[in-house]
Amino acid sequence: MAKRLIVATLNAGKAREFKAMLPMFEVRCFKDLGVDCDVEETGKTFYENALLKARAAAKLFFNDYVLADDSGLEVDALGGAPGVYTARYAGEGASDGENIAKLLSALNGCADRTARFVCQLVLLAPDGEIIAVRGESEGEILREIRGAGGFGYDPVFFSRDLQKGFGECTDEEKNSVSHRGRALKKLLDKLQ
Repeated sequence: MAKRLIVATLNAGKAREFKAMLPMFEVRCFKDLGVDCDVEETGKTFYENALLKARAAAKLFFNDYVLADDSGLEVDALGGAPGVYTARYAGEGASDGENIAKLLSALNGCADRTARFVCQLVLLAPDGEIIAVRGESEGEILREIRGAGGFGYDPVFFSRDLQKGFGECTDEEKNSVSHRGRALKKLLDKLQ
């Protein structure tokens, strides 16, 4: 029987990626378990926020492996913003569309559009062991929405590796080069 892994997220897009890439675990996310645990992200770094989420989930599921992530978009011309504020860049409760609109407005007329998606993963084992890994995917911010796939900022992120926007990719293509996919590959290497 596979070990149970609780993914500390309410985000359906993230949960789908984790389930696809961690077949050796019985993966469950908060939504699957009917848990409404939204941890306040008070950390100043992706690692601090991921650790906060993992520890909160471990209090509820202390006999299981717990995986938490904090992910975001860093744009060079904006000094690394939106960074840890990626999900709420346009304010608390902002939609993906509102966040994208604010980002495109902030970059209006800007020649340097280099950016990266960052994913910090923290795995807590039932014995208290902490494994932390970070993955990045380099690219640039498009001037307009391209494609209808993905979620978050995917429709305006052009992947250097794939030479197309994440919004134009299949889940399999995106997972092969995404920040989350790369972080998960590093995590799998550490678990073997």
